[in-house]
Amino acid sequence: MTDHTHRTDLPDPPATSGLTGLTARQLLAGYEQGDFSPVDATRAVLERIEEVQPLVNAFVRVDAEAALGQAEESAARWRKKEPQGLLDGVPVSVKDVFLQRGGPTLRGSRTVRAEGAWEEDAPAVARLREHGAVLVGKTTTPEFGWKGVTDSPLSGVTRNPYDHTRTAGGSSGGSAAAVALGAAPLSIGTDGGGSVRIPASFCGIFGLKPTYGRVPVYPSSPFGTLAHAGPMTRDAADAALLLDVISGPDWRDWSQLSPAPAVSGSLGEGVRGLRIAYSPSFGGQVAVRPAVASAVRGAVGRLAGLGAYIEEADPDITDPVEAFHTLWFSGAARLTQPLNEHQRQLLDPGLREIRAIGERYSAVDYLAAVDVRMELGRRLGRFHESYDLLVTPTLPITAFEAGAETPARSGLRRWTGWTPFTYPFNLTQQPAATVPCGVDEDGLPIGIQLVAARHADALVMRAAHALYESGAARIPAPGAGL
Repeated sequence: MTDHTHRTDLPDPPATSGLTGLTARQLLAGYEQGDFSPVDATRAVLERIEEVQPLVNAFVRVDAEAALGQAEESAARWRKKEPQGLLDGVPVSVKDVFLQRGGPTLRGSRTVRAEGAWEEDAPAVARLREHGAVLVGKTTTPEFGWKGVTDSPLSGVTRNPYDHTRTAGGSSGGSAAAVALGAAPLSIGTDGGGSVRIPASFCGIFGLKPTYGRVPVYPSSPFGTLAHAGPMTRDAADAALLLDVISGPDWRDWSQLSPAPAVSGSLGEGVRGLRIAYSPSFGGQVAVRPAVASAVRGAVGRLAGLGAYIEEADPDITDPVEAFHTLWFSGAARLTQPLNEHQRQLLDPGLREIRAIGERYSAVDYLAAVDVRMELGRRLGRFHESYDLLVTPTLPITAFEAGAETPARSGLRRWTGWTPFTYPFNLTQQPAATVPCGVDEDGLPIGIQLVAARHADALVMRAAHALYESGAARIPAPGAGL
């Protein structure tokens, strides 16, 4: 399926149910018990994709034949009680910035040629294959993942499952919309300034930006060590399972971390005794919508009820947006440097703007931004000497109109203006997750962000899982009468 068109005059899809409503863990249990097969699950997901694609435009490519072939192979293994790995037979989607052999990775750009052999998998995709996952399709991204919403000259606008006039967020917006609507329970995305957490929050799912290097990446991002790869799922337990798979080592990424213990092994340890700092607005620096503030405060209260020690405290930081822009815009300039003038005219106009700014920065400007980054990392490191976790809203707003980089009448120029809680932690490379914690007056999801010190991914996942287990992360599903 390669049709990128979508209509907004169609009715909402029915609520996710049956096999498309199950988590990855539930699917695996069903395979083991013989209740249904990977072929059954894959067919259900492919039908679901066909159903929701015209509404939200979450996919750029679906190869049903290849997916069903993988599912048949998995079903044969399960019949012999010999599953290949941790995800054998589970349908998974992949953001279209990850290489996947057998088809083009166009990265949302008309400047990328689809012709070619396309014979290589990215590290995360290779690990998925090794563990028997069924790769159902590639999901939408803005051009080269450059902004916090998902639209591109190549594939059009990706829309929110809860309201098709609103954005799904970005840059992993296709993955978030797909997971929310049951078009495969697992997806992998990238996060250079919030690109997993932003759409996960807007679409009411779980998203994790692991510590930089936890998930190997190849080819390396033009945005450098700001860009992480991570899981996007319906809950934290599925994300832990997926993270354990995609964090497998790969020699192609020289910056990968040493293997860490499986996150899923400590998932149930809870939050009792953890020291949690709650920063509702970064010390008044961020204007947060009342509905968002109320929902996040309620989730913080749930953490306290589970035995965590909560203190309202703000990290010692000022907004590092100028340093982030220097690094991000420089990355855009480097990314588009090989393009000729005709190709540059094909780019998203906003991407053309930031690449032009990035070209004007000097090496001294870039290194000055690195200095800001290092100081920010030092301050957050000191902060986590006192606190195990930092909790904030994921975003100060809920989803706004689709097809725009910033909310109407906001006066903001770039997507970083409405994502002040996300990009600082790309600068510091800390693990950060978003968990749904409510909806606003329009029924749009709200997220709470959990942040830990570098390498403390397990703490983030424990707290996130505790919120799910307590019921604090349950919100109405899209298509369920919202």
